[in-house]
Amino acid sequence: MAGLLQRTAAGIDSLSRSVWDDSSTLEKAIVAVVLIATGLVIPVLPIVLLARYIAN
Repeated sequence: MAGLLQRTAAGIDSLSRSVWDDSSTLEKAIVAVVLIATGLVIPVLPIVLLARYIAN
């Protein structure tokens, strides 16, 4: 079970890094505005932060 959690966290971490860390400033701004406008920032941000913690 721990392996599954670790792999899932690594997948979420990889996805967030490809969307956030490898993007230009304009792309980051667009993603941030979309997340805030749709209200998805509330559930997505803690999940991504927790996944980065578990993956590392």
